[in-house]
Amino acid sequence: MRPLNEDCPEYYNYYIGLIKESMVVDALKTTQESTIALIESINEDLADFVYAEGKWTIKQLLVHCIDTERIFSTRALCFARGETQKAISFDENSYAENSDTFTRSMDDILKEFEALRNSSICLFKSFSQTTLNLKGFTPIGPATVNAIGFAICG
Repeated sequence: MRPLNEDCPEYYNYYIGLIKESMVVDALKTTQESTIALIESINEDLADFVYAEGKWTIKQLLVHCIDTERIFSTRALCFARGETQKAISFDENSYAENSDTFTRSMDDILKEFEALRNSSICLFKSFSQTTLNLKGFTPIGPATVNAIGFAICG
């Protein structure tokens, strides 16, 4: 079932609001299909293009989404398993700068996304409704496992 506004930090609610599905696994599957179609539509010649100094390339943006999903899935797992420590934050600009996307093809990035998303789907399928309602502490406030899954999709 969809997370409530109070299930997560306010920041997450924008991303959760982008999702139409009512169940997290359905949302993960639907956004997997649309993301694969998007990645497949990107011309390899444009993937390293930077429109202004200091901005990310398309590849960096995609790898940022992959990195974020990996981190958020880890947070969801930690919260599901009863972790009580606050999750650490990450510096997305440092991650993007160190992602070595110029050495990677779009096909490689697509394969990584597919593998990660399939793993995320399996992870969230394994959670009971009780587990999805568990809360942990993100760097910006408490969030349920379910809310984190929806934020991944957004």
